Amino acid sequence: MGATTTSTTAARSAAADGTVADGSVRTGLLIIGASQSGVQLAVSLRALGFDEHITLLGEEDHRPYQRPALSKEFLQGTVESESLIFRSNGYWEEHNVALVKGERIVRIDRAADGSGVAHAASGTRYPFQRLALTVGARARKLELPGAELDGVVYLRNADDALELKARLDGVREAVVIGGGFIGLEAASSLHTMGKSVTVLEYGPRLIGRAVGEETSDYFLAAHRGRGLDIRLNARMNRLVPADDGGRVAGVELSDGTVVPAQLVLVGIGVVPNTELAEQLGLEVDNGIVVDRHALASDGTTVAVGDVANLPNPLPGAPADERIRLESVNNAIEHAKVAAYSLMGRREDYAGIPWFWSNQADLKLQIAGLTLGYDSTVVRRDEERGKFSVLYYRNGQIIAADCVNAPLDFMAVKNALAKGRNIPADAAADPAVVLKTIVTDR
Repeated sequence: MGATTTSTTAARSAAADGTVADGSVRTGLLIIGASQSGVQLAVSLRALGFDEHITLLGEEDHRPYQRPALSKEFLQGTVESESLIFRSNGYWEEHNVALVKGERIVRIDRAADGSGVAHAASGTRYPFQRLALTVGARARKLELPGAELDGVVYLRNADDALELKARLDGVREAVVIGGGFIGLEAASSLHTMGKSVTVLEYGPRLIGRAVGEETSDYFLAAHRGRGLDIRLNARMNRLVPADDGGRVAGVELSDGTVVPAQLVLVGIGVVPNTELAEQLGLEVDNGIVVDRHALASDGTTVAVGDVANLPNPLPGAPADERIRLESVNNAIEHAKVAAYSLMGRREDYAGIPWFWSNQADLKLQIAGLTLGYDSTVVRRDEERGKFSVLYYRNGQIIAADCVNAPLDFMAVKNALAKGRNIPADAAADPAVVLKTIVTDR
C-alpha cells in the first residue's frame, strides 16, 4: 500500500554505524512493527509531549495502512489503496518520526538499562534507548499435501490482498478454508464478485472462537441463504493439483469428494510473532506476556496489540484472567496505555473490548467478552433484519453480539463502561429499547 511513494524520512535508512544521512545517531525509541498499534503508539507519544527521536520500523515495503478493509472494500475494488494509508509522509517528518519500510529485525542486543541495538537482515543497525514491540501476528499456514500449489493464498497483509486481486479474473470457483472472520468476510466478498464459493470449516460452528452458538447458527443460516456453500466439520485430505501439476484444482475431502477450485484462500487463524521477545528472554505464552501497563516481563520493553497477552481489561473480570485480543480497538487503546508507560506514567488498560465484522449485508458488532458466560438472551427482529445475543454471568451483562443492531451494541457497550446492568428478563422483549432499561448492578 503506497509502496511507490517514498518519503524523505523513510529514505534516510541507517548506515552500518548506526547513523543517518545527516550524521545524527538513531537513539530514543525504536518501535518494531509499523502496524496499527505501532502507528498509534508513535502518535500518542507525540500527543503526550514525548520529544525523543522515534523510529517506526516495518517489514513491509508499504507505508502503514489499515488492514480491516483488505478482505472487504479493497478486495471488491470499492476503495483505493491510498485511502487506507494512516498518515501522510509530511506527518512523520514534522513529528520527528523516521519511518523505515522493508526492514526485518533478526537480532537485538540489550544492555542492563534497556537500551540496545537492533540488527536488521540487511545489516543495518538501529540503536535505541527504549524498545517497543508492535510486531503483530502472521497467518497460520495450512499443513496439508498440496498447500504449496500455485493458487493457494492467504489474506493477512497488503501484499496478500494485491496478489489475491490479481488472480481473480481467471477464477470461477473458490474454496475458503476457515469459517472465522477473515474467511467469511473474504468469502462474502468473492461471492459478491460473482464467484462460486465453498467454505470449509474444520469445527462444528462458524466463528466458533468469537461468538456463542446462537450467533454462529444465525450466520450459518444467513450465509447459506445468500448462496455460500458452507460445510462444517470438514476434514480434508489434500489440495489437488491441476494436470500441469503446479496449480491448484480443488480440495479433496476425507470421503474422497473433490471440491473444485482455481483459488484456495486459507484463513485458519494467526500466530503471534514472539521470536524477538523469546530471544530477549521475555515471558511468552500465546503472545508476549504484559501487565496492565503494557510492560513486558523485563519491566522496560512495551509490547502492544495483537502480539500482547494481557490481563482481561473488562471491568470486574477475574484478576488472573488473561487474553490476547486481535482487534483495531485493542490496538489503539492498548497503544495509548503503552505511551503512558513510556512517559513514566502508569495507566491501567481498563477499556471495553469491542469488535466488528462486515460480511455482505451482515454488520456484526461485538461488545465485551463472553468468557465465563452462563446464560444468554436472544433478541430477534425478523422484519428489520436485526439480531442480538446478550451474554450474562451471574445475572450481570458481560457481552453482546449485535447483527444490524447498532443501538443494542451501543447500549451494551455503554452499560459495560459504566459498570451497569441490563436486566435479562426485560431485555428478552426485542421491542424494548435497551438503553431505557439500564440499571445499576
